[in-house]
Amino acid sequence: MRVLVSGSSMAGHFGPLVPFVEAGVARGDAVLVVVPEAAAERARTTGAQVVPGGSPDPDELARLWRDFRAAPPREASVIANREVFGRLNTAAMLPAVERAVAQHRPDVVVHEPTEYAGPIAAMRAGIRHAQVAISLAEVEGGSLTVAAPALARYGPVVDALRAAPYLTRFPAPIDPSPYPDTRRYQDPAAAAQPLPDWWNGSTDPLVYVTFGTVAGTVGTGAYRAATEALADEPLRVLMSTGQDLDLGPMPRNVHVCRWIAQADALAEASAVVCHGGSGTALGALAAGVPMVVHAMFADQLHNARALHGLGVAVVVDPAGATAAQRSTYDPAAAPALRAAVWRCLHDAHPREAARRIARELARRPTVEAALASLR
Repeated sequence: MRVLVSGSSMAGHFGPLVPFVEAGVARGDAVLVVVPEAAAERARTTGAQVVPGGSPDPDELARLWRDFRAAPPREASVIANREVFGRLNTAAMLPAVERAVAQHRPDVVVHEPTEYAGPIAAMRAGIRHAQVAISLAEVEGGSLTVAAPALARYGPVVDALRAAPYLTRFPAPIDPSPYPDTRRYQDPAAAAQPLPDWWNGSTDPLVYVTFGTVAGTVGTGAYRAATEALADEPLRVLMSTGQDLDLGPMPRNVHVCRWIAQADALAEASAVVCHGGSGTALGALAAGVPMVVHAMFADQLHNARALHGLGVAVVVDPAGATAAQRSTYDPAAAPALRAAVWRCLHDAHPREAARRIARELARRPTVEAALASLR
């Protein structure tokens, strides 16, 4: 099978596509990946052929993201989904994707839901396409509705997306899907390596703290609050920042790193403190680890509510706040976060719920089976 995969430069958006790229390469499929230059290096590690796509004007993009951080949630959704993903990114990527489709002649185009150039090029060429979810189906559908005015110039792409196969890792109990052709699968299980002994032989419970790769660009407030909440508690704390951040001196029980393999951290974690991003949340669910969620923006707010409803997460949520406000240090946040972590550790209900979902996810079809279903 000949496969073209199109994605954006955001790590959390491209990440769900990686197992499909790797599965195709392992099967001997002819896989071509088209992503912005910022994601090209990551894409090449899959072993697939990579063609760099276009990127929007950086000044205009930076201005929109500044507006996004200061906007209330509804307005922020329009900025991200319509202006950035629907208008700027699509126009920048489409020429490269259309050239790739003409030259590679794929049987199917696989894309993530905020990358619209792939399905537009597929639709124009009469080729099948499918999207790999990065969030809850209800959120994806709502984001598509918001982006629709920017996509209207390209023809009936919105209707085509709603009818196409929709591949998702999310479990049905928290993810009722409006897409009629929804296909659920499980992420490949990554082999975990033991963590180094950063805590001088301590056997206290491990709390894994991560707010993804984007939160640090908004501010360090969430990391500072988590540090204050967990400092000198009888816990081992592993904090992954996703980038180089100046967090100042750390307590003895807190180890900070830029990046850690999620499978390694989750294999030893008793609880996860996170923003509710889909990659972290699904990783924790698959590992059967309960969560404390401090959502900041975008799908994280919806994920937090869904995870709380499922019983696997304790949510610390400053309702109605902007992304910038959620990422600003608030001394009052530390006690609530500390209490939530200890509730997660001592209350058996979140742990049992997380393990139940982990067993359900383990019964799903594999990525290889999901990809083969697109033939």
